[in-house]
Amino acid sequence: MFVLGDKERKRSYLLPGMGGRGHRRKQKLILTCSIIIGLGVAIMLATLMYWLNQLGP
Repeated sequence: MFVLGDKERKRSYLLPGMGGRGHRRKQKLILTCSIIIGLGVAIMLATLMYWLNQLGP
């Protein structure tokens, strides 16, 4: 008797890029960029620490 109201509450709509192949592609791009940026920052910090260590007595 009240099944129609329950279906309406559970219904959700996805915009483009929020699910399926587009969502997976976007998440893979975000992960790849995050790894590249993280490696870049780590290399810069390691270089800075090495350089500062060479300046010591």
